[in-house]
Amino acid sequence: MHTPSKIILGIDPGTLVMGYGIIAVSPQKIKLLEMSILKLNSRKDNYERLQLIHQKVSELIKAHKPSSFAIEAPFFGKNVQSMLKLGRAQGVAIAAAINAGLEVFEYSPKKIKQSITGNGNAGKEQVWQMLQRILSIQHNTDIKYLDASDALAVAVCHHFQDNTLLKTAGKKLKGWEDFIAKNPDRIIAKRQS
Repeated sequence: MHTPSKIILGIDPGTLVMGYGIIAVSPQKIKLLEMSILKLNSRKDNYERLQLIHQKVSELIKAHKPSSFAIEAPFFGKNVQSMLKLGRAQGVAIAAAINAGLEVFEYSPKKIKQSITGNGNAGKEQVWQMLQRILSIQHNTDIKYLDASDALAVAVCHHFQDNTLLKTAGKKLKGWEDFIAKNPDRIIAKRQS
């Protein structure tokens, strides 16, 4: 019996460059479906750029029919105007997902890096190198905009966080005794010499 793939759309919001990455997850592997950016003209009106973000996210949802929508939560910076613009871009992308009936998941940049590389302070290049390994992308593949790989990292992070084994282990267990009690079939008896 063939198990259908779960499709995840990841978004790295931005007011001038929005990255997006789409993966298909099956029990055997994670496959890259599409990864790119929406480059927005800085001379366009802010509201016009927001409309283009909404339109692009809606088009991606219609084309790929994702089961999950994950987005990078904005980090808090010192420039209030930049934060406001970034928050609007994120909100418009989220609105497109909600409008399509998708549940929205947000992840901090640190959580995404931790999930992909094991280091919450990893650089963008490190994240891209690890994604190449995880998704079997050719290692000599150069990437022009790291916003695209950041968005791909959001999607892969969501897959890792959405793993049912991780959910069970992380939320419902109260230590090793509880794990052993709830998973007796996973215990291997020690051999006597």
